[in-house]
Amino acid sequence: MDFAITPETQSLLDTAAAFEERLISEARDRENAGKIGTDLTLEMGSAGLIAPELSPHLGGQGQTKVTAGLVTEAIARGDLNVAYLQVVGSLMGQVIARNASAEVAEHYCRLITSGAETVAIGLSEPDAGSDAGNPQSTAKRDGGDWIINGTKSMSLALTSTATVIFARTDPNAKRGKGISAFLVDLDTPGVVRTPITDMGQSAVARGSVDFTDVRVPGDHLLGAEGAAFSQVMQGFDFSRALIGLQCTGSATRAIEDAWDYVKGREAFDQPLSKFQGVSFPLAEAETKMTAARLLCLNTLWLGDEGLPHTSQAAMCKWWAPLESYHAIHQCLLLHGQNGYKQDRDVEKRLRDVLGMQIGDGTAQIMKLVIARESAGRAFAP
Repeated sequence: MDFAITPETQSLLDTAAAFEERLISEARDRENAGKIGTDLTLEMGSAGLIAPELSPHLGGQGQTKVTAGLVTEAIARGDLNVAYLQVVGSLMGQVIARNASAEVAEHYCRLITSGAETVAIGLSEPDAGSDAGNPQSTAKRDGGDWIINGTKSMSLALTSTATVIFARTDPNAKRGKGISAFLVDLDTPGVVRTPITDMGQSAVARGSVDFTDVRVPGDHLLGAEGAAFSQVMQGFDFSRALIGLQCTGSATRAIEDAWDYVKGREAFDQPLSKFQGVSFPLAEAETKMTAARLLCLNTLWLGDEGLPHTSQAAMCKWWAPLESYHAIHQCLLLHGQNGYKQDRDVEKRLRDVLGMQIGDGTAQIMKLVIARESAGRAFAP
């Protein structure tokens, strides 16, 4: 493994790091507003912090996937929600670049990398959840176009200008088959968006999106008809590692803040950090965050090398969010009653990172992926 950082990469990471304190100070404003402001999105795009791994002709920086992960981590130290712009930017940028026509890919990828627009992922359905291989949304041919009907729940639903949705194009196909992916502009007639109120991650503007007889141009079909679940879903090996770093970035900053807090607060005439019951849990949290971070970086490195990494990506997605939640929870407890106050960063980090154990694939689904990769589908659940 080689995680060496070039001067060009370091410059990009320094740019990302420069956002950290500002993102922390403005996080409550974004939560109250229920969105990430357009000005910030454009600023991140202008700085090259959205989908930096895409090629320059698509608006990217031509960087590695490891670099994209390090950028995600750096932004998440400030605000996990803002880091999601980079996660979904890389995921959708890769999906579109690989599966759309050259003209469509260049148009949308440049919008994504510039921060001018965001493209959401429309995989989950309100009544399906983890059963992504059996969508109830449908797409039927009508001349050269497609007519889409169904409902999706997605992050950035209220602020994105487009989405990639998965819909069944063959009603007689088995589970996981006959599913196609489409790039849909969300200002198309027949699209209705409804806000969803969650306990955390308010800034990612999650919502339910209804599609009623929505007409989509034929060239907005991504990949081969009926093959989206096997073709397009490959991009999730990339995003699952990014999500892992999104979580560890937030947790690592929480741990650093907790160290500062326990060193500066006294009890029984000495700093709290002098007590093993205080310092040892933080030491354990640091150890687990280091291990989770290395797992994620190794997964991205495998992706850069063109080596199989589906199992490792699934490990990133279920384990890193879980351990990050445990770490932040411990940090909150070490702050005592102050940590429970809503004006503390650690309280918000806990609520935000909890959602990452649910969205983009639950732990149960990830463990199923790992079991099937290790034992084979015939011997796994």
